[in-house]
Amino acid sequence: MTTASASSASNTFPADSEIRKILAERIDLRAESVGIVVGAIGPHNRSVVAHGKFGASDPRPVDGNTLFEIGSITKVFTSLLLADMTASGEVKLDDPLANYMPDGVTVPERAGKSITLADLATHRSSLPSLPDDLVPPDMLNPYAAYTTEQLYGFLSHYQLPRDIGADFEYSNTGFGLLGHALARRAGIDYETLMRQRIIDPLGMTSTAITLSPELAGRMATGHNGDLQPVPNWELPAFAGAGALRSSTNDLVRFLAMALSTEKTPLTEAVAAASVKRKPVNADTQIGLAWMVTESSSGDIVWHSGGTGGFTTFIGFHPASRSGVVVLSNSDAGVNDIGMHLLDRDIPLAEPKPKPVEAVVDPKLFDGYAGRYELAPNLVFEITRDGDKLFAQLTGQPRLRLFPEGGHRFFYKDVEAAITFVQAKAGPSPSLTLHQFGNDISAPRLTD
Repeated sequence: MTTASASSASNTFPADSEIRKILAERIDLRAESVGIVVGAIGPHNRSVVAHGKFGASDPRPVDGNTLFEIGSITKVFTSLLLADMTASGEVKLDDPLANYMPDGVTVPERAGKSITLADLATHRSSLPSLPDDLVPPDMLNPYAAYTTEQLYGFLSHYQLPRDIGADFEYSNTGFGLLGHALARRAGIDYETLMRQRIIDPLGMTSTAITLSPELAGRMATGHNGDLQPVPNWELPAFAGAGALRSSTNDLVRFLAMALSTEKTPLTEAVAAASVKRKPVNADTQIGLAWMVTESSSGDIVWHSGGTGGFTTFIGFHPASRSGVVVLSNSDAGVNDIGMHLLDRDIPLAEPKPKPVEAVVDPKLFDGYAGRYELAPNLVFEITRDGDKLFAQLTGQPRLRLFPEGGHRFFYKDVEAAITFVQAKAGPSPSLTLHQFGNDISAPRLTD
């Protein structure tokens, strides 16, 4: 691939052959994905490099028109809506969230301060990553059953653990609410608002939440860590946090707008959204959703995304006017690929070790077998079958648990783990489900 020379070799893009080698290693050698597409853009050129296929049982080769779930990259588009509506005077960054909530919904306050739209967009609202009442009945599609009414109910009863603005805490809850607030201000649903203000003006014809038959036919299959197919995610209450699907060609088109020297209303909104506002850690600050990381060749503006079967990255290097998109149909991370392509001084990640199945005495399983209540009408049935242990959540298929050591077990079918509380004598009194960054306790039910 040919791009204009950057200020240093550290942010000069590798050739297509080098990118293809990286992708082949991830897919053919490490077995970390089934299909990966990289889109790159410089001041004068753009390129798409793809390797792999649509799915484990779908041999079609992925390409720039293949759709992927982009997960939390959706937050970039929600923040662009915020910046655009701020520029037009429809909202203000310091508007309280409460201004845009329905009657009867209470937004928590602390120390006399209200949560603002800017607090939501910079992950400083003090709201948690996910509501504590989100207990998925289907771990393969964990957000599907959670409603907007439940989200509003959670908000009305939640007590903030720290002052608003005090600390950075990544919050899907916050961005879900931001999407609702902007849609309510516009008087239309979130997907329609996104289509009218962002998707259609940019000609992003392969970006949507609800897929037409034609788009569905170009949708890749997601895969878990063992490259087993998994269902697509639905996020009705968290659309603004992670519901969009898109293609590499569409996201490169978006980057072309963001990097253009020709000013348009959306170009200016991207610039406003990528201004550094609050610290995240020693070398990264946050704009409106966008992360801005210092590198040896200048700031890199980026965001990543992940769902049960997809991982994604989008970023750009303003100094060299270059950008990159990486879309993968597995849950293995690709951030390092995107950052490395934007700055060659940032190394590619070493292979991530997978949980190793430990050898344990199957007799231990007898103390784990039983019924554990995760939530009302949602019960784990733990059973032993010979030398194997299985877990079945109400209404879901029975899945095998693999011992990792001690009392911790991991799934191979979903990204989750279970730890049984050790009892001095007799059966385990409870278990803890580890999933999506949450630890949910489930006490044993009386036999």
